[in-house]
Amino acid sequence: MTSPSTITQRFLSNPGQLGVVAVGFNGGQCKTGVEAAPMALVEAGLLDQLRDDLDYEVHHDGKVHYYEDVTPAADADPDHRGMKKPRAVSAVTQKLSSQVYEHAREGKFVLTLGGDHSIAVGSISGTARAIRERLGQEMAVIWVDAHADINIPETSESGNIHGMPMAFLTRLAREEREDIFGWLKDEHVISTRKLVYIGLRDVDRGEKKLLRENNIKAFSMHDIDRHGIGRVVEMALAHIGNDTPIHLSFDVDGLDPQWAPSTGTPVRGGLTLREGDFICECVHETGNLVAMDLVEVNPSLEEKGATETIRAGCSLVRSALGDTLL
Repeated sequence: MTSPSTITQRFLSNPGQLGVVAVGFNGGQCKTGVEAAPMALVEAGLLDQLRDDLDYEVHHDGKVHYYEDVTPAADADPDHRGMKKPRAVSAVTQKLSSQVYEHAREGKFVLTLGGDHSIAVGSISGTARAIRERLGQEMAVIWVDAHADINIPETSESGNIHGMPMAFLTRLAREEREDIFGWLKDEHVISTRKLVYIGLRDVDRGEKKLLRENNIKAFSMHDIDRHGIGRVVEMALAHIGNDTPIHLSFDVDGLDPQWAPSTGTPVRGGLTLREGDFICECVHETGNLVAMDLVEVNPSLEEKGATETIRAGCSLVRSALGDTLL
């Protein structure tokens, strides 16, 4: 099937098909509201825009998944190694991993709408597994975020798992218990050599140590101020190489609160919406993008800013899927 984009897609056998998973999950952090984001994005017309304006064949089951059938009761999910709701996050991300895998194994682009950023354990592991099976190679991750989300449980100050997904996905954090991420196998994980951060500006001390010790490529807002967004994206893509499928995981708090105020952990001094769109556009232009997460939109946090945040999220997704200014 031909692609709706003018860019040749190297790693998608069905580039015109878009698999969508809507994840109404907030258990990776302590604030409610983020579970409402997928429905808000859909009601804002995102899927219609991808279908009608960008000509994608959208495969979506019409549901927002809340995963009540696999989520344990609160009294059956005590803290473990300081992690809050570890069994709930593990069960939900394991189910999500299978859903994403089913789309990705067919060569579709996969769009996951969250939800908090803990869901990346599921979305990224599912894509990575499909890429390994289908193409026999590893996958890269570009993580756009104010936060590195690479805390190991023992160094996390909050215990919220939305601050830990990359630690588990890179094996810097391990857990043998099957009900707490023990289901993550070698085919699910990401090499630290193929992980790149853009937009960091609120990184915990333990995370800084991990980034340095493991030579993980990370571009903070300082780097963007120094080099400009164009040069930073260029360096990020050069680090990955042009022969690697890319999963883009975009937290809206990577944007400055001026552009995305309705998010759980806003940090001033972030990306403009135009810079966020530019990242997405450039990653799309490589022809290597195979999947995207959009997370941490919280429509309930600020009535005045919710609409703007949802619009920003829609813009980022459209840009990653080939929308252009001209």
